[in-house]
Order: sequence, then C-alpha cells, then structure tokens
Amino acid sequence: MIDRLVVFGGTGDLTGRYLLPGLAALRARGHLSDGFELVGASREDWNDEQFRSWATDWLEREAAGVDANTTSTLVRSSRYQRLDLGDPARVTACLAGEGPVAVYLALPPAVFPIAVSALHQAGLPAESQVILEKPFGEDLESARALNRLLAQLADERHVFRVDHFLAMTTVQNVLGTRLANRVLEPIWNSAHIDEVEIIWEESLALEGRAGYYDHVGALKDMLQNHLLQVLCLVAMEPPITLGERDLRDRKVDVLRSVRPLEDDDVATRTRRARYRAGRAGDRDIPAYAEEDGVTPEHRTETFAEVALELDSWRWPDTTFRLRTGKAMRQDRKEVVVHFRPVPHLPFEHPAGPLSNRLRFKLEPEGLTLELTGSGPSVSSTLVPLTLDAEMVPPELPAYGRILLDVLTGNSALSIRADEAEEAWRVLTPVVDGWSRDLAPLQEYDAGSDGPSRR
Repeated sequence: MIDRLVVFGGTGDLTGRYLLPGLAALRARGHLSDGFELVGASREDWNDEQFRSWATDWLEREAAGVDANTTSTLVRSSRYQRLDLGDPARVTACLAGEGPVAVYLALPPAVFPIAVSALHQAGLPAESQVILEKPFGEDLESARALNRLLAQLADERHVFRVDHFLAMTTVQNVLGTRLANRVLEPIWNSAHIDEVEIIWEESLALEGRAGYYDHVGALKDMLQNHLLQVLCLVAMEPPITLGERDLRDRKVDVLRSVRPLEDDDVATRTRRARYRAGRAGDRDIPAYAEEDGVTPEHRTETFAEVALELDSWRWPDTTFRLRTGKAMRQDRKEVVVHFRPVPHLPFEHPAGPLSNRLRFKLEPEGLTLELTGSGPSVSSTLVPLTLDAEMVPPELPAYGRILLDVLTGNSALSIRADEAEEAWRVLTPVVDGWSRDLAPLQEYDAGSDGPSRR
C-alpha cells in the first residue's frame, strides 16, 4: 500500500470538500498506516502551519462526523510544498521521499498535459500512481493526446482516471441488483425492457461555477462521463469477475456497441437548453446568461438529453435516454428501467396496459419496484404496488473509496485509456452537431421541469 499522497492543487475546493474528508474516513476506519503522509502542493506561498490550519477548517465543515482526534492526526501527518509546474526543482521537491507516491491532479483539465509532462521530467518513482479527475480531455483528439503523454509517464495499471459516480454505493448497486438476482437477469434484455432513463437533474443552478461550467456545459460536465459510466453498468454483459480487466472490458464493449449518431439523429434524438430566470422553491434564480462570469455568446447549455441505441445481441430496440439539467423544479437523480407491458390484459383499463418500472434512486439512496395489480373487481383501475428497499449506509464516502483504491492499487473502478476515448467517440457527433445548430438551443424557466419536447 502506498503511504504518501501528493495533491497538485492541494489548496483547492476539490481537496477541501472531498479529498480531505475521504482521507479522514480512511483514517477513522484504520485504512491508513501510522506512516501515511499527505503533501499539499499549490501556487500559494504557504508554510506547513498555514496549510494545516486551512485543512483543519475544511475538516471541521466537511468531516464533522469524524472524531476530532482522528482529523487532528491526519492534519499532523500533512505538509505543504509550493508548486510551480514550470520549475522541475519544485516538482521534484513535491515527490521527495522513500518509495512510490500517489499524485492526485486536482487541477483544471486544461492543465493535465502540463502536469503530466512536469512529472515525466521530474522522474516519478517506480510503482507510483497518477490520478486524474474528469473530464478526461476536451474532445476525442485531446483525450488521445493525453493518453499518449500518460503512456510515456507510467504503465496503464498505474493511471487512475477517476469518476466518483462509480464509487457511489447506489451506482454499484445497479450492477449488483441485476447480477445477483435470478428473477431479474433473465429479463434484463430488450425483449422485456423498452427504455432505460438515466437522469441527474438538480434544483441547484450555477452556484458560482461559471469559470468552469461556461466552457464545458451540461453535455461534457455530466453526460459524457458520469451518465455514460452508469449506462455501462446498466447495459454490460455479466463479467466473469469484478476484477479490473473483466469489468473494464465489458464496459468498453457497451461503449463500442453504441450506434453512431448521424446528423439526422442529432436533430431528432438530442435536446439542449439553458434556463431563463425563474423561481425554485424559495429562491429567485437569474437567467443563466445573466449569471456572473457567463459569456452569453458561448451558448452554453444547462440541460442536455441524448437518446442512444446499442447494436448488440441483448439490446436491439431498447432506448437508453441520458438526461441532465440544472435549475430544475426538483432534484431527480435516478435510473428508471421501463419494462414492456404485458401483451394482453383480461380486464379493461382506460390507459391500456401499464408497464412496470424499477427505479434505482441514486441520491437519496433507494430501490423501488413499481408493479401493477387489479383492485377489488376485474374491471377496476390498476393499482401501482410499490416496494421500497432501504440501502445499507456505505462504509466509506465515494472519495474515500476512490482514495483507498488508489493507495492499494485497485484500478477496477478506474476508467481505462480506450474507455475514455470510446466515451468521446459516442458523443463527438453531438458536440459537432450542436456547434452547427442541428438541435436548437431551447430555453426553460428555472424551477420548471425543463424544456418542452420538440
């Protein structure tokens, strides 16, 4: 197990909000050795005590449930290094120490190539790990270029392209539920499933992220990575094991099977929109184009939907609908499996046959099976029967699981190089088509259910 974590961008929001609480959870559960060391590296001209004070403040806010002695032990095991990616001596100083190191690039994606080149020049210790956050590249060509740089730096088994969705217990439960239950796996195919919706809709608006979001948009921020990863778990063939090779091979198979989108498909099977001014709950939300830091001419979308089809034995004639949006009426974060209706009902129903639904609630956690049954007479309205199952709380938060995998070298939940490129291949026609206005940029009121269907 690696005992040294160096975070480039160590004074940023990602480190404070997620990595520090993840480390605190690992420390609390005995996953970190007494010799573990955290090195925060950033541009600020800080010393060790300033960094420790900053880390303590974040832990008090984001890891309040962890014992104070545990968090103070974590803070004492940390130190700070001033980082300049253009200065090889400073990069080398960040890596100084015995044995391998895990280097977490908590940096803007545009800086990844510079950071990888700097690590290559400084000389990464043998058996070290390199960790990158999504989005991996800005398009297919930049993803390929970054993969080439990483291949020069480290073997693929030491490169972790992390997507925290894969570490969420509820996302993993999608795969576990379908594979571990004999009643589901035999009907997990297009003969029985009509459509699968993968939805991540938020009532939150931009929340001060214009510097990042206005250059990315909903499609690249959520759909190209997070939601495609969930699609892989929903649609993949059963792997022989959950080891890194078997699991990732099956995920790549899903992405390779996605039917390429032509121009007509972009026009008819995709939607994009951005929110106007509106009210969500007790909050007045300004129009996206009027948010601080937004350049309206970018025409950045805050809502994106893509309907995909898979050319595979299991999934002909099943639609996979991926949708995400900001400033929506309510939070809706779930995978909804729509089963085909029965071929015949022996009683009347005004709406015709009703389909069963299986809902994997991603946030908050939950699993719901919606069945239908008759009422007191054969001619009565069908009554939905809902089974709710409460999920077992996870041992570790998502970033705690990610960090544990990194430090122990378990890359099963990491995104492999070819998988990252295939994800871009799937959506490149959408990116290109939207740049040519093949799908119009619609608008919707903040606090609504999104844009109307064309």
